[in-house]
Amino acid sequence: MSTRIISAAVAIVIAIIALILHNTFIFNLFIAFITVTAVYEIFRATGMSVHKKQAVACYAFAAVDCIMPAFHVHGMLYFISYRLYMGIFVLAMCILYLKEHKNYKYNEFFFMLGVPILLSYSFGTLINMAQMGGKGVFLIVLTLAGAWLSDSGAYFAGTFLGKTPLCPEISPKKTVEGVVGGIVCNGVFMLIISFVYDVILKGASVRYVIVFIAGMACAIIGLVGDLTASMIKRQTGIKDYGNIMPGHGGVMDRFDSVILVAPFMYYLISQGLILK
Repeated sequence: MSTRIISAAVAIVIAIIALILHNTFIFNLFIAFITVTAVYEIFRATGMSVHKKQAVACYAFAAVDCIMPAFHVHGMLYFISYRLYMGIFVLAMCILYLKEHKNYKYNEFFFMLGVPILLSYSFGTLINMAQMGGKGVFLIVLTLAGAWLSDSGAYFAGTFLGKTPLCPEISPKKTVEGVVGGIVCNGVFMLIISFVYDVILKGASVRYVIVFIAGMACAIIGLVGDLTASMIKRQTGIKDYGNIMPGHGGVMDRFDSVILVAPFMYYLISQGLILK
């Protein structure tokens, strides 16, 4: 328990620093680190890390995709567009596939191609939020809350009310009652965070009804991400994706729900549904 508390405290401090520096290049580097580490953990879990050249190309793409927005937002290096470095990445992966086709199968090719594209797209939405000025920190915090806080509500609801197993083969401890409690609590938690930002901190006005609905939706979407990541662990025979946070696991263990929640929240934000 002491190990979990210490590593969580360190992670919180790092996260606060990253949020303070959300409008600097440091934040892009922070997201790049998370993305590349998540790609590495998935490759290691599934055995894809043995294809070293392909893995390096994937890490490079994930890093570049997180770093380039820092230049684009200042009107720099526009000629290095997403279509350009994406095309270079796909071309490089195709060349490596043709060169090593005897030991590198088509399913491995498509898997390694898709993972960094998915993860960089997902975590990249946090960078997009960070570039929205002063409200960026609130939007990122609200998004991460939507992905993480439902677990707390689900834990307490499941502890006191949980009787019906949700999916025992994937996650034996989850119950239907716990999930329902987590969904409702997530909406309430996001309302509280929004109220603090809107009323106490005098931030932008918030659409509270939509935030509450979004909070409940985030709990469901985050659960899908969590269960998907858990299924991969079960099929690959591992307990945790890594040990970057002692007592908590790896980046994928902590950000599995964020992968799906972040794009969903960014869509709502970009459509003007969260802030008035």
